[in-house]
Amino acid sequence: MKITYSAFLSLSVLLVAACSNPKEQHQSKGNQLHTLPVIEVPSKNIEGISSYPVSLEGIVNAEIRAKISGYITEVLVDEGQFVNQGQNLFRLETDALTEDAQAAKANMEAAQVGVDQLKPLVDKQIVSPIQLQTAEAKLAQARATYKSIVANIGYANISSPVSGYVGRITYRQGSLVNPSSPSPLTVVSNTKEVYAYFAMNESDYLNFLQKTKGKTLQEKIAHFPKVRLKMANGEFYAHEGSIQTVTAQVDPLTGSVNFRAVFPNPEHLLANGSSGTIIIPREYTNVILVPEEATFEMQGLTYIFTVKEDNTVEQHIIEIQDKIGNILVVKSGIKNGDKIVGQGADKLQHGMKINPVNKSFESLIEELKPTFR
Repeated sequence: MKITYSAFLSLSVLLVAACSNPKEQHQSKGNQLHTLPVIEVPSKNIEGISSYPVSLEGIVNAEIRAKISGYITEVLVDEGQFVNQGQNLFRLETDALTEDAQAAKANMEAAQVGVDQLKPLVDKQIVSPIQLQTAEAKLAQARATYKSIVANIGYANISSPVSGYVGRITYRQGSLVNPSSPSPLTVVSNTKEVYAYFAMNESDYLNFLQKTKGKTLQEKIAHFPKVRLKMANGEFYAHEGSIQTVTAQVDPLTGSVNFRAVFPNPEHLLANGSSGTIIIPREYTNVILVPEEATFEMQGLTYIFTVKEDNTVEQHIIEIQDKIGNILVVKSGIKNGDKIVGQGADKLQHGMKINPVNKSFESLIEELKPTFR
């Protein structure tokens, strides 16, 4: 079989073409540019929130207890009722005390008679003054006994030491109570304002203080932002509150620091013993923001790629001040107006060229819906 020169030439061309195609395809693939979104770094105001579980208490919670032992004969109020300071709440049985008071009064009167009889005798030096002194001592003792019993009769009428709302009534008519009863008769709460108690871990506490104006703790407390309350039903309470006190001590058992905020309660919607979540805003003014998707971490550092005019990228280290959702508040490393790769930074290397697709900052973080002002 003979192969002509023209056929041989054609076959050679085909073989060269067949061998060269994979290489050309690989090169074409290697030279393909990444198409990535590019945004201009904005400077905006942004607000984040921190939330902590909270327990609510009235500003005054007075435990009502019996001062003497006795059976409850009357419960004069009902649970949830508003009472004034000094208003009677319970009445205890006083029959035995009344009898004791009558006997003590008789003893006191008899002692008084004895003293009255001895005085003229002492004046006439018929009896010794010591006898009179002894009689007067007995009179004083009888008078003290009588007053003590009368006071106990008064204690049988148990009144409220404060104005407020009556809580759960633990003991009812017929119950035997005494000063050492395990539970109070009830609790009267002044809920015109309520205290909200919550705790931060040590890290959150330090961050919170460092970001608040002021040199001393008292100055910082004065600059704490107003707080909000999410009630147990998930609804926000209508009135803002203020943080009043900080223990400034880390609990060794929980590693947390305790706070107390106060909320006005004009509608008496908040009850003593309620729970909820306190919401503390974190406000930043005119700060550099980037989407978290625009960054990547390596060896504990956060990196971002800026885009030059020739569409090549440069790698930069940035310092993060805070994270709000998927938005990072940048402390240093880039400036307002810089163009950065908004997504896909993990695909790039320093000096690579990309095919940029210009997008707005808002379009990349639309799902987060932060609060801009």
